[in-house]
Amino acid sequence: MRRKPVLSHSPLLFPTIPAILVSVLVPAYFSQAMAQTQVSGMTAEAQEQNRQDEKSQKEKLQLAKAKQDDKNAPVTIRAESFNGRPERFIKFDRDVEVIKGGTKLNADEATYSNLDDEVDASGNVRMNRYGDCYSGDNMRLQLDSGAGFVSNPIYRLLRNNAQGNAKRIDFQDEERSLITSGTYSTCEGLNPDWYLKSDTLNLDTGLDRGVAGKSVVYFLGMPILATPSLTFPLSGARHSGLLPPIMGASSKGGPELTMPYYFNIAPNRDLTVYPKMIARRGLQLGLEGRYLGETYSGETSVEGLLNDRVTGTNRYAVASVHQQKLLPQLDFSWNINTASDDNYPTDFSRTITKTAQRLLLREANLTYFGSFWSLALRTSNYQVLQDLASPIDRPYDRLPQLQLHAEQHDVAGLDWSMDTIVTRFWHPTLVRGDRTVINPSVSLPMVQAGAFIIPKISFHATNYHLVNPAPGQESDFHRAVPTFSVDSGLVFERKTRMFDTDLTQTLEPRLFYVNTPYRDQSNMPNFDSAVADFNFAQIFSENRFTGQDRIGDSNQITAALISRFIEGNGDESLKLAIGQRFYFNTQKVTLDNTVSPSRSDLLLAAIGKLSSTLSGEMALQLSQTDRQSVRSNYGIRWQPSPKKVLNLAYRYQRNSLEQVDLSAQWPMADRWYMVGRSNYSIMDKRMVDGLLGFEYKADCWSLRFLAQRFATNSVNNTSGFSIQLELNGLARLGFGGNPIDALRKNISGYQPINER
Repeated sequence: MRRKPVLSHSPLLFPTIPAILVSVLVPAYFSQAMAQTQVSGMTAEAQEQNRQDEKSQKEKLQLAKAKQDDKNAPVTIRAESFNGRPERFIKFDRDVEVIKGGTKLNADEATYSNLDDEVDASGNVRMNRYGDCYSGDNMRLQLDSGAGFVSNPIYRLLRNNAQGNAKRIDFQDEERSLITSGTYSTCEGLNPDWYLKSDTLNLDTGLDRGVAGKSVVYFLGMPILATPSLTFPLSGARHSGLLPPIMGASSKGGPELTMPYYFNIAPNRDLTVYPKMIARRGLQLGLEGRYLGETYSGETSVEGLLNDRVTGTNRYAVASVHQQKLLPQLDFSWNINTASDDNYPTDFSRTITKTAQRLLLREANLTYFGSFWSLALRTSNYQVLQDLASPIDRPYDRLPQLQLHAEQHDVAGLDWSMDTIVTRFWHPTLVRGDRTVINPSVSLPMVQAGAFIIPKISFHATNYHLVNPAPGQESDFHRAVPTFSVDSGLVFERKTRMFDTDLTQTLEPRLFYVNTPYRDQSNMPNFDSAVADFNFAQIFSENRFTGQDRIGDSNQITAALISRFIEGNGDESLKLAIGQRFYFNTQKVTLDNTVSPSRSDLLLAAIGKLSSTLSGEMALQLSQTDRQSVRSNYGIRWQPSPKKVLNLAYRYQRNSLEQVDLSAQWPMADRWYMVGRSNYSIMDKRMVDGLLGFEYKADCWSLRFLAQRFATNSVNNTSGFSIQLELNGLARLGFGGNPIDALRKNISGYQPINER
């Protein structure tokens, strides 16, 4: 038996010569299982693909063992009559049946050669070999090796439900076969909607690969693709080869043509090279490589354009992430992103997720773990991609930062922790310096069934040394601030019934008290502090600022009430929450010289399932000063069945944001689906981003049309469209990119129509 390597996924590959386009529908997109993976280990999608590869490999090994055992199986032949010489050959007539292991052959008549272990059959020949079925006029088969041929056959393959017909099929062994003047399709019936017609077609189930000679792909009786050679997988695994060309267009660069080549280096490594010709700008070259090991994982993409015809400059972008366990207790990682200029993402990206990035992080981390402590060394900085219409400030670089964290629970009934952070901050235009922070804390958790109270004492000591203080400013600062807090709560339960469902309702009042004395911090630098976002998580924190440069003075109590409705299986059907913070002092530590009121804004939240198909959520922040909404979010989803979803959301933030977001995937008629999204800014009176399209699902193929428009910055938009024809088991052909990725990112709950 030949060795069968583990292979990965690539629906259609062109290993030699690019395809000749013979129709309006041209190949322009290739989807591979790992193509959109963002590595964090690798994503669940890539890990699932690896599990499928491993499962496929196990199945192959089991089948190989079965075939090996079958070589020693006896040959059983049944027929109405027979004659001949048993030591040489025997001729069988009428209803002949030949069985050896996993191979079963039926025919009107057959001759068995004992010396060669070979059957020569004719008349209504039918063969089932490990689930693959063949029928034809006559057949010759060597039962031990599986070699032979069948003339004028019709065949069906078990692995991917492929079928077709041919002038002749030659079996080289039990895994390899050569189809001459044949067809290939995954559609049912004698007249498939699409099929591949080739002069020669080599199928190798061991390598899970089909290789066609001069071929034409027909769709609905019309030729849409001709090529002198192509390769495709028999079960969706990846293979190295030239991928179909990707054609597209954008408002920034005009028509585009990409000719990617995919290298399936190993089941856990791959590399894609994609040269792209952009009409208005020139030739862009890109590389994307990914890898996944037991102790490491990563992904790196590099793309560049020499002498952009529009700007006259060299332009490039790099993105790389890596994680590695150097030792059992030592981890190392990096995240590196850079671009040649501020406008690179808006000029070359086709998705809103990339154009929205304006802070490109570059950092490296080294972390050592002890039994109850960890030591982390970090260095980081940012590249700021400025938008002249709405410029942003550059964050400080950390060059470097060393942090020691230790904590233990239930030590003589106490929980304690200690953080020590030493950081050197650098900025090209602002004050620079070193900061040392020591922050120990100890708490006494008292937790009982239905109640808890946790008093806690912490101490925040900070030392600054500035290397370029302003004239008249001190270079050294010290600050020491103690904090006392008490977190407490009760949990009540009762049985209830709602919407004909038995539920358990909880009532959870919670009080959180914090007392931090005032320390004058007005002359201290601000390297990384900002006012924390006000939400349910933040109102139960001790400091109203993020970072370490501002410690807010406080004498306050937070009151909240939460009620949950829990189903018998543990699912949370509904959650209601209300919370507010009350101040007993006038807060003096600020970043913008604002005067705080006697109480915070009121927070209201609700999230739950109104039925098995309808769910919603609400978050509301109400000002207690002017009794108006400061921020609000409302959302509702109706998903009555798979591939049928409707989302409606409203987002508001006073003086800065007011948007209505509507998205849907919905059947319009038999096999037709509508997909769309509109994210409309009421304040700006324009569509921030949106798409509209249609999908059609047949038994063995699907078709998608999609038009998309999104904002690239505060004033500009870009738009494009895509067409995709997916031939199940062969390829995705189309124009303008991958609509499935766009639909998944824009429509919450979207499902591709050809997925079960």
